[in-house]
Amino acid sequence: MSDIGAMKNVLIFAAVGEAATGLALLIVPSLVGQLLLGEELSGVAIPVARVAGIALIALGIACWPGTPLTGMLTYSAAVTLYLAYVGFAGGSSGILLWPAVVLHVIITVLLTRAATRFQRRRM
Repeated sequence: MSDIGAMKNVLIFAAVGEAATGLALLIVPSLVGQLLLGEELSGVAIPVARVAGIALIALGIACWPGTPLTGMLTYSAAVTLYLAYVGFAGGSSGILLWPAVVLHVIITVLLTRAATRFQRRRM
């Protein structure tokens, strides 16, 4: 196997591992906290762990063979939806929550436009 092939396989292995960890943090953050740190997560640690989970999923996508743009777009769109959900559900709302949602909406739109242009150039 060539060095490039070996590197690609390791990158795929790492991407799958990070995405799986991210999915676990998104779905059962308290259990992940218990298994990794010996303490259940609670309070504000739950939404923070879920945002970290979204980031790890996006990192896994970005490291998968292809364009990193897809990973960043995934992160931005997912974190926009999750933070908006947190704000609307009324559980938490700091002074920067809605500006962060708006910023991520803008970033998501810009990344979507960039991805669309990239796809057109490839055709």
